[in-house]
Amino acid sequence: MYSDLAGKVAIVTGASQGIGRGIALRFGQEQMKVVINYHTDTSEAEQLAEEVKAAGGEAIAIQADVSKEAEVKELIMKTVQIFGGLDVLVNNAGIQTTCSSHELSLEDWHKVMDVNLTGAFVGCREALKYMLEHQIKGSIINMSSVHQKIPKPFHAHYASSKGGLKLLTESLALEYAPYGIRVNTIAPGAIATPMNEHILSDPRQKEDVLSLIPMNSIGEPKQIASAAAWLASEEANYVTGVTLFVDGGMTLYPFYLKG
Repeated sequence: MYSDLAGKVAIVTGASQGIGRGIALRFGQEQMKVVINYHTDTSEAEQLAEEVKAAGGEAIAIQADVSKEAEVKELIMKTVQIFGGLDVLVNNAGIQTTCSSHELSLEDWHKVMDVNLTGAFVGCREALKYMLEHQIKGSIINMSSVHQKIPKPFHAHYASSKGGLKLLTESLALEYAPYGIRVNTIAPGAIATPMNEHILSDPRQKEDVLSLIPMNSIGEPKQIASAAAWLASEEANYVTGVTLFVDGGMTLYPFYLKG
């Protein structure tokens, strides 16, 4: 636990389930004030807010589509109005679809890019404006994927969005380091979330995934949440512009283990 996080204000986008849910709960345990952003599922988000409160934090659920600039701006504004500030932003909202690249429509390309990359940029921009204006040495965490490094056939739009997020993070980290604002990325591997349920519920597909992970286990949202809590805390106050891979060794060229 990180005592300096108590009372700080955090927004977690796409927080009603999966990794975002895990991060919100961990922030609650850290006694933070947590804005649970969600897109459609009000009941899940409100239930999570109650769980965050039970864990020791404060929480409110706010609906916003992060692919819409005006809604991201309103999300930041409401956060400041309700909790009186903003110290931590976690750009976690993300989507992916599967499609052969030669059949990928521009509409589907934009849909993924608008959420995964443009939405994260707008969130970063608005958080930076607030932090600069109020001289807050805040922390921004962008949720990427091992596929910012590992190519992903049939997911060219998703992999491209995550590769772009890496350089967005590094560019912002360099630009705003003089102001004490840190910008980092977490890149999860195979994590047990609703997004991956269709794969992990199939024994054969799950075994195929496990063969790519040297630690031979599927990750849990709480493991990503631990990384997020550390990056948000003063324990990481000299860390900016990095990608923290939380992947069980998935990016370590595991096929070399076969000799």
